[in-house]
Amino acid sequence: MNVVTSIPTDITPEGTDYDTVSRVIEMLTEDYRDQPSLETVASRLGQSPTQLQKTFTRWAGLSPKAFLQAVTLDHAKRLLRQEDMPLLETSIEVGLSGPSRLHDLFVTHEAMSPGEWKARGEGLTIRYGFHPSPFGTALVMVTERGLAGLAFADSGEEVSSFDDMARRWPKASYVEDSAATARYAARIFNPERWCAEEPLQIFLIGSDFQIRVWQALLNIPLGKATTYSKIADEIGQPTASRAVGAAVGRNPISFVVPCHRALGKSGDLTGYHWGLTRKRAILGWEAGRA
Repeated sequence: MNVVTSIPTDITPEGTDYDTVSRVIEMLTEDYRDQPSLETVASRLGQSPTQLQKTFTRWAGLSPKAFLQAVTLDHAKRLLRQEDMPLLETSIEVGLSGPSRLHDLFVTHEAMSPGEWKARGEGLTIRYGFHPSPFGTALVMVTERGLAGLAFADSGEEVSSFDDMARRWPKASYVEDSAATARYAARIFNPERWCAEEPLQIFLIGSDFQIRVWQALLNIPLGKATTYSKIADEIGQPTASRAVGAAVGRNPISFVVPCHRALGKSGDLTGYHWGLTRKRAILGWEAGRA
């Protein structure tokens, strides 16, 4: 594996919106039974309630209270689990305002051939860069055929995030090139750039089964969720729920290929390669824009 890297350690400085929001989400998830007030949460973070409300609402598009209702409350889990209600409808059910109109993220994709996949990246040049995102530091990886990887890292974990992704294609050549990846990062996290007139090209590198699962994930609309078993049905493998879950966990293009919208059979927010707090954050961010 040919790697040239000088990964920065301060790309997501302390005090960013995501740092604040992730701590709020952790508190709300752990203490939701106590229904902590905005004042209580703000006090724990050493911020004023007004400051925290503005920061969270600017980031997520909805208030901490609405986020708690939409994503982490038992009521939302019950609706998802017992009534098979999509996340967006759940948000409306628990008292959020109706959805605003938003263009979907239009994605065009190309898959690596089985022979190329078996070569484990040999002959492939992957350019990469680290960029700020709403969900912490984003590692963006591209080839001449499009976006091939998108991962997240908390502050100080950039090296391990890169190593985790590079192990997927150990024979590829890696070149740090933030200039090449910056234009992808600018589009991925800007809803105003999500349009059919300028589709985002992605390059899926995986086995045939994994690619079929990842393609099914691309069919899940913004603001909705599905289960591993339903994905298994969609790809014609109804008994392969466990294998589907493994393929979802190996998705190399997080957020764009929305593995965060896949739930357990009971509707619970199951494991996420980049952390459950980040999964909740992404779902809440999307709920505020759906």
